[in-house]
Amino acid sequence: MTSLAPSTPPTLPDALRSLGLRRTAADLPDFLARATRSRWSPAVLLEELVRAEAQDRARRSLERRLSRARLGRFKPMADFEWDWPQRLDRDAVERVFALGFLASGSNVILAAAQGLGKTMLAKNIAHQAVLHGAQVLYVTAADLLLDLGGQETSRALERRLRHYVEPRLLAIDEVGYLTYDNRAADLLFQVVSRRYEWRSILLTTNLAFKDWGTIFPNAACVTALIDRLTHHAEIITIAGESYRRREAEAAQKARRDKP
Repeated sequence: MTSLAPSTPPTLPDALRSLGLRRTAADLPDFLARATRSRWSPAVLLEELVRAEAQDRARRSLERRLSRARLGRFKPMADFEWDWPQRLDRDAVERVFALGFLASGSNVILAAAQGLGKTMLAKNIAHQAVLHGAQVLYVTAADLLLDLGGQETSRALERRLRHYVEPRLLAIDEVGYLTYDNRAADLLFQVVSRRYEWRSILLTTNLAFKDWGTIFPNAACVTALIDRLTHHAEIITIAGESYRRREAEAAQKARRDKP
């Protein structure tokens, strides 16, 4: 039985790929068969081609942004137990998830003791920003400062600073778990200063700002660093008992109760 689809010139897929029409090139036989079967007019054929290419480019763009964001694995917000923390402003969290802070270059700071879900919230906020087209980068404070501190020339350092300044949203996790020297404080200050009132920072910390002197002992820039972080910021404090401690205690109890 003769196919209704016209034959495909062997060079046509290559020509389409050279024009950046990858989806059409890959699906060309099927695309032509559907066009013939449905008797598309030239205008409809072009509309379908544009629609397919737009969808494919949006998918590939999302995949690239997710890869560059380096979010790793994280639990979705459907798993977040809103009633577990003793104090959490849910309206503020939902306001942040609306991503309005990105337009003004404002910051978001999640402050909580360990085990209360601040990293989970941060990664979900960052993921939401990726889904809405923003370039995002997630990094722990330790990895960021290790990277910047390891640059051996001023040119290399400048290149890495641009790497952390350019994303629309920079998520810095776990500020406060380690102590750093004055140079590390200066490097973090450079990142924050270059993004100030231009690009947003999403930061998590387990310490109140009055205790940041213990993170960067004797660093002269700590007050200025905090001032720039908090000047235009949504500061969300979470208080309560650790989720992980509760889960550990429940697991231990289950083991004890097991026959």
